[in-house]
Amino acid sequence: MNVDAKTKQISKETVDKVGFISFIVPEFAKSYKMSMPASYQYLKKYGAWDYLNENWWALHTENPFWTVRYLYDICYKNGGLR
Repeated sequence: MNVDAKTKQISKETVDKVGFISFIVPEFAKSYKMSMPASYQYLKKYGAWDYLNENWWALHTENPFWTVRYLYDICYKNGGLR
């Protein structure tokens, strides 16, 4: 199926994923008193970024407090020290 570039739309799932990630990363940064770039690098370095991208659908149903805590636990288990 050919799709014209002007009519191509982003799926609802992609919009929801981007919305959730753009909400939870600042929450993580705020919780651990980090800047946004530092929190992204920290999540990426210690494996939580990949986990977040793969499991965002389940995580978005959790209380943000627990989601942030899960991300912290993943980082800690992979060598993060914050």
